[in-house]
Amino acid sequence: MDLGIKGRKAIVAGGSAGMGRATAAALAKEGAEVLISARNEERLREAAGALSRDIGREVRFVRADHSTPEGRAAVLAACPAPDILVTTVSPPPYTPDFRQITSDDWMNAYRTGTVGPIELMRGVLDGMSERKWGRIINIVTVAIKFPVERRLLSGAPRTTLASYTAVVARKVAKHNVTINNLLPGMYATESFLSRDNLAQAPADVVDQAKSEVARQWRIPAGRMGEPEDFGRFAAMFASECANFIVGQNVVIDGGSGGGMF
Repeated sequence: MDLGIKGRKAIVAGGSAGMGRATAAALAKEGAEVLISARNEERLREAAGALSRDIGREVRFVRADHSTPEGRAAVLAACPAPDILVTTVSPPPYTPDFRQITSDDWMNAYRTGTVGPIELMRGVLDGMSERKWGRIINIVTVAIKFPVERRLLSGAPRTTLASYTAVVARKVAKHNVTINNLLPGMYATESFLSRDNLAQAPADVVDQAKSEVARQWRIPAGRMGEPEDFGRFAAMFASECANFIVGQNVVIDGGSGGGMF
């Protein structure tokens, strides 16, 4: 199916790894001109090079921390008139005890998970509205719908982002600009592999760890999600197909949340 985004300019903020990288790959395969940004230059450069080789076209990159004004300015200077904006961030540390979360922890989490995406959106929405085409996807977390203590630093800031999205999406929808949030559950990303010291482990050990996570989280699909599957779904939300989906929060978790809405 042609998603109708060939030649569209796309920013993937947080596109050097995980679901951001998978989304950048899916957009590039559909013919979009993709720019990825992230804080870690080495990983960013490697990701852009690998994606460029896989796609057969250049995937550009800019090192930037979009939790800062300087970082956001660098991203928008590199792609000043995007048609597509995807935002995501590395997950913050787990918080097994809410009492141990400090004020600095909260401020850092909100700068990264709330302020950064909101300010990037503010930087592109007027242009998208004037051109009468725009797609914004925030990759957030299933923890905004199903809160758990260990994900407080992830869920709370991005719940604020979801509230903002719900309001602003309805303001710009008349201009053929859509904003939606995707809520992933447990995915086998680089973050998962590194957190559990699996990056260099044999394939059978990785598969066993994935199966154990699926069992612990009672995922009805019987497995963890794969970033590539998520990327293809995100690309659909960035396409012509998504012109009537406005301000939604879509859970993609293999059924583990158990909710109907």
